[in-house]
Amino acid sequence: MKKTLLLVDGSSYLYRAFHAMPDLRNAKGEPTGALYGVIAMLRRLSQDYKADYAACVFDAKGNTFRDELYPDYKAHRPSMPEDLAAQIPPIHEAVAALGWPVLAVPGVEADDIIGTLAQWATRADVHTVVSTGDKDLAQLVDEHVELVNTMSGERQDVAGVMKKFGVAPSQIVDYLMLIGDSVDNVPGVTKVGPKTAAKWLAEYGSVENLVANAEAIKGVAGQNLRAAVPNFELTRSLLSLKLDCEVPGVSGDLSELAPRGADREALIALYDRYGFRTWLRELSGDPERIPAQDARIAAPPEGAAPAGSPVAVHYDTVLDWPVFDEWLGRIEAAPLVALDTETTSLDPMQARLVGISLAVEPGRACYIPLTHRGAGQPDQLPIEQVLQRLRPWLENSAAPKLLHNAKYDTHVLLNEGVRLAGIDEDTMLQAYVLESHRRVNLQELAERWLGRTGITYEALCGKGAKQIGFDEVEVEKAAYYASEDADFTLQLHNVLRPKVAAEPGLEAIYRLEIRTSAVLTTIERNGVRIDAHALAMQSHEIGRQLLQLEQKAYELAQQPFNLNSPKQLGEILFHNMKLPVVRKTASGAPSTDEDVLTRLAQDYPLPQVLLEYRGLAKLKSTYTDKLPKMINPSTGRVHTRYAQAAVITGRLASSDPNLQNIPVRTPEGRRVRTAFIATDGQIVSADYSQIELRVMAHVSGDANLQRAFAEGEDIHRATASEVFGTPLAEVTTEQRRAAKAINFGLIYGMGEFGLASALGITRDAAKSYIDRYFARYPGVAAYMADIRVRAKEQGYVETVFGRRLWFPELRGANGPRVAAAQRAAINAPMQGTAADLIKMAMSAVQEWLDAEHLRTLMIMQVHDELVFDAPADEVELLVRSLPGLMCNVAPLAVPLVAEVGVGPNWEQAH
Repeated sequence: MKKTLLLVDGSSYLYRAFHAMPDLRNAKGEPTGALYGVIAMLRRLSQDYKADYAACVFDAKGNTFRDELYPDYKAHRPSMPEDLAAQIPPIHEAVAALGWPVLAVPGVEADDIIGTLAQWATRADVHTVVSTGDKDLAQLVDEHVELVNTMSGERQDVAGVMKKFGVAPSQIVDYLMLIGDSVDNVPGVTKVGPKTAAKWLAEYGSVENLVANAEAIKGVAGQNLRAAVPNFELTRSLLSLKLDCEVPGVSGDLSELAPRGADREALIALYDRYGFRTWLRELSGDPERIPAQDARIAAPPEGAAPAGSPVAVHYDTVLDWPVFDEWLGRIEAAPLVALDTETTSLDPMQARLVGISLAVEPGRACYIPLTHRGAGQPDQLPIEQVLQRLRPWLENSAAPKLLHNAKYDTHVLLNEGVRLAGIDEDTMLQAYVLESHRRVNLQELAERWLGRTGITYEALCGKGAKQIGFDEVEVEKAAYYASEDADFTLQLHNVLRPKVAAEPGLEAIYRLEIRTSAVLTTIERNGVRIDAHALAMQSHEIGRQLLQLEQKAYELAQQPFNLNSPKQLGEILFHNMKLPVVRKTASGAPSTDEDVLTRLAQDYPLPQVLLEYRGLAKLKSTYTDKLPKMINPSTGRVHTRYAQAAVITGRLASSDPNLQNIPVRTPEGRRVRTAFIATDGQIVSADYSQIELRVMAHVSGDANLQRAFAEGEDIHRATASEVFGTPLAEVTTEQRRAAKAINFGLIYGMGEFGLASALGITRDAAKSYIDRYFARYPGVAAYMADIRVRAKEQGYVETVFGRRLWFPELRGANGPRVAAAQRAAINAPMQGTAADLIKMAMSAVQEWLDAEHLRTLMIMQVHDELVFDAPADEVELLVRSLPGLMCNVAPLAVPLVAEVGVGPNWEQAH
């Protein structure tokens, strides 16, 4: 059997680890995220590959021969973030302590060293595995060399390179010459992307043959190709690996790269200093040992728990009643059971059950296949009998259950006539309250927290047009995948739940999210009644308006053109009409996006017409045309989906259809809301009034702001009176408008430039307004100064109720990203607290509806508004009760106000 050389592209992985991991820090405040990620990756590699030779290769400091060839090489790369640079020495130290030879050769790059060592291995008949995320190294792949991406699990042999890039490994350099490399600032052929490059190389075989036939390439592509030919010699030199490097300390026979034992004492010292608890306890043999520099989290601690060997697994496929009975006994006896469903669809209202997986302890899980189809599938237990026998446990509120995104599984089981109860825990929501800025899908959480890479859905079902349904997957393969999901859920719970429980604020937010999940299930299930005929009439009218706007645009441009083509529009605006170029796209063309058109519309009529056209076209395609098609044939209603764990601030996100973004500033947008109608009664809308400003008054403690709200004053008129020194009764409309812009602008972190733009005044005047505002409301000024400091120090801010809102850009980012994060951090406590309050209100109102046995349906949550479909005889009770229910969910320093409206449709109720 061939020996194996395992090479790690250390430079690639330290960057990827830095950006993939949270901003972990030890007790001294030293950054540790990249260090943790690299160690975890190497530990996993050592488990997966028992290599005969190994090395971890890094870029050395200083320039390389490529910089001498091309001074602009990598010129656009930002300098290494300070927090990453600080981790380079301990990363090298840790890699060596793990027993890996560490290589870095001045004058060349890590890729060149990897290529040279791979060549040596091939000559010695040794198979090479390169662990990397760098596409440039695909040029090394052949029958002796393969690539593996530890973070994604992707492997690339010759066939894998062909599949990913559409070219053979021997053509990778030519491929890169054509498309260029923007990261390294290596020029390619202008406007030639991967598809064109692969097509040309499939036809001509090489760049040399392509150049020889360049005249045959027609049009702009041919012109760009011929223009790039003079650069090809340089780009080939930059992109080709140097395979004859001298590697000090390593001879061509690889003997110096034989495995070395880990330096246990050095690792213990490292883990102790940088606060890696699990690894320290594992090495020291002391399960109670705590690092001297115990890790503190300057961002959510998603990396603080994984490590160690994977749990040994025992997964059962339940195909007969005796095994089913064994598992029924297990779940009935277990203190907590992880439950997951496999289905036919991602649409929760349409999905049908394919199978159920259960886990009772780490590594112990089962899958009950129910409706898999196709030749060769084993006999499965009848779905009706399985659900009948599971129903007492599934519907038992005293039987604690753990799910990942319980809302989806609850819908699926409701589709089968089962009302799931006892949902005590949800790992998606646990992760969300811990790490609101990160993705919370199960696969990524398992990799971050458990160090486990599971089977992906795509690996079983494929992608795109060739993707099969889960019910077509072989039962044996499906069983492992589904059992693994339930197992991962249970293992994640064991890691995440204690971290949530350790923080009273996070625990309270988590329990709120659990209650909200149940309410959202009800709202989604209720759906909204839509007047399809009214929307069809609106579509027809909007279509007529679009034709009129199109003709008007032709007249202003003095020629017809495609209003939806950025290229043609750019030609009209900036070439023909000579309008000023406001901003350019990444490719160098003048931008025609909405911001640009908005600025131009202040002085020119055509951009204004184009904005009107785009707004109406979007309204038509997104709502008036689409909503009738989304009516569920089984219910006759439209059922949106609320993403509960998608927005950093805790807000909900509506999709399929998005009911939160229907424009209300135009008559046409408001007309869409008239098509949202009551079933047999009235639409009732309850909306918190000026909620974020009230939260600002609370968190800032500003006496003047709190007094204005306590006395029930018009807050914008009161602000105008304070800022402009005008008696309240004499405040003008213009002064109130300016005060409103200041009130809302400042809570969104707006500066003088933004305020000047919003009000159409000079920056000096805007600065004067802001200065006067802060002089009258010093508590607000102090709050904003304080929140900037705390956000920078902690990496997060908090809502009034303890929700943590993470802003990792405040650490390590530069320029505009930091400025944007600072603005967001100012507003986040207000927006997040408002999100908490509306979730509390949803829960309180739904509990009241249930307790009173009312027929009223809560049908939408839109920003700070709850919308109901109420029978006529319950409307008066709702109008009387909703303000109290919504305003008494939590005590603030200023009174909450909820305004209630009633009407036959949403627009009139709102």
